[in-house]
Amino acid sequence: MAAVRDVEIDPEGTFKYILVRLHRPGGGERRDIVRGTKAAEFHNHIFEKVNPEMEKLGYECKCLGGGKIEHNSKDKKIRVFGLSTGYGKADHSVTVEILKKEYTDYEITWSDDKK
Repeated sequence: MAAVRDVEIDPEGTFKYILVRLHRPGGGERRDIVRGTKAAEFHNHIFEKVNPEMEKLGYECKCLGGGKIEHNSKDKKIRVFGLSTGYGKADHSVTVEILKKEYTDYEITWSDDKK
């Protein structure tokens, strides 16, 4: 699983994100990853891109939910909020912990706010 990055999000702006659980079919190895981009009009567009990529590497994917990320690289701040109509709300506290591993010098917060 080391070949898969924990976080792939846009470097700036406000955009949709999903929390995805990866696991090996029939095996115990599993991990949660965060993916988000302005290019996605809907949360499922992100999953439709991630799922085949992970399947090629031998993983099964399950979307645990979604929301939005506001990424301000200049001020080194990330805010996680909102929900996905199709997948439901991701556990934003889990998302924040994953983001903190990648963005160690950022202020990262979350809320259940819709905007």
